[in-house]
Amino acid sequence: MSNGAADQPGSPEWWLSRPAVRDPGTRGPGRPPLELQRIIDAAIELLDEEGADALSMRSLAARLGSSTATLYRHVDSKDEILAYIADRILGQAHVDGGGFATWQQAWRAGARALYAMLTEHPNAILLFAKQVPVGPNGLRARERGIAVLLGAGFPPELAARGYTTIAHFVIGFAIQQPVDEPAGSERTSRLRDYYRSLDARTYPATTTVADVLPGATIDEEFEFGLNLVIDGLERALRRTTPTSARPLRQTDK
Repeated sequence: MSNGAADQPGSPEWWLSRPAVRDPGTRGPGRPPLELQRIIDAAIELLDEEGADALSMRSLAARLGSSTATLYRHVDSKDEILAYIADRILGQAHVDGGGFATWQQAWRAGARALYAMLTEHPNAILLFAKQVPVGPNGLRARERGIAVLLGAGFPPELAARGYTTIAHFVIGFAIQQPVDEPAGSERTSRLRDYYRSLDARTYPATTTVADVLPGATIDEEFEFGLNLVIDGLERALRRTTPTSARPLRQTDK
């Protein structure tokens, strides 16, 4: 009988039901035993190289030099593998160094690290748009990010909203990452020419900014937007926290 949400790989209930270590199962004749980490490594490689449509239990077993029967002793479905992939990618978004002087510096570094990791795995980005990442690595990332905001004096509700806003912002920008820069530059030129050609009486605002509207790269837009979000959070904090109650090292301005 179905347990509803508990049956959905990646859901909170599903993660709570995961044993710390999966039973490797019975070794098949002439085949090496598989480990979950090796399965996920191979799945990420396949996803990066060929896309989500090419990732199946059969193609993954072939890449591992195993059989689907052996694979099913470790994972129950492709959806389960995708949940593990999303959590693994989150665990790879490391921030170098540490000891940031302000919460703004810490959050800029964390957002850039997540953005860089997501754009290294473009075929996996939509996994984060479909479901809230609540696996072990997702929880650790969330804990670190919210702890930085709470430590800077953010009230709990603002800290929670700030975390989710920045996380959604990063994922949204990663989805827009162009496949290749030359094609992106050519598209920018075509868009600029198109905006210039519009009737200024019908589209006065668009034609006014035609030369600069498509001019920024996606990375430049990311930095611009990230700064806007962080500046907005700083203003929200100032409205909700009396000056006398603010902790030291709250701002980098």
